[in-house]
Amino acid sequence: MKLLATPRPGRTGFTIVEVVAAMGILLMGMTVIIGLMTFGAALSRTAALRSAAAAAAEAVVLDLEESFFPLEKDGSAGEPTDIIERPLMALDGLIYSARASVNPDNPLEYRVDIELSWESAGVRRTSEFSTLLLRQIPFGERLRREFTEREPNRSP
Repeated sequence: MKLLATPRPGRTGFTIVEVVAAMGILLMGMTVIIGLMTFGAALSRTAALRSAAAAAAEAVVLDLEESFFPLEKDGSAGEPTDIIERPLMALDGLIYSARASVNPDNPLEYRVDIELSWESAGVRRTSEFSTLLLRQIPFGERLRREFTEREPNRSP
């Protein structure tokens, strides 16, 4: 007959090797989590900067659509004029330049090369992009003509 061994006092608990192994696993897990958090923060910052850049580019294109083709005396849209370092009113501190070149296949279509510049952390930064614009009367002017030049509605 075998007697059941009773645990001896002082022999219960984890060994030092088990405790060190558990601490090592905990350390590796925390390192991975902190690494993922910094990666997520960097990704979020990049997304915010790209979103701001897209908004700036859209604001510049909207400004160009309204002012790039001056109105002639006969009311038509004239040839584009180069813009050099014009501040953008919608975004403080943003300056842009624009230069147009006509499409030889379509004289009403222009490729517009735009250079944005701004100051960040005391350093002047620039970015360039191109877009296509049609030579046409600006939307605001067309809308003004629509409402001011049509005959008033007369009620019977």
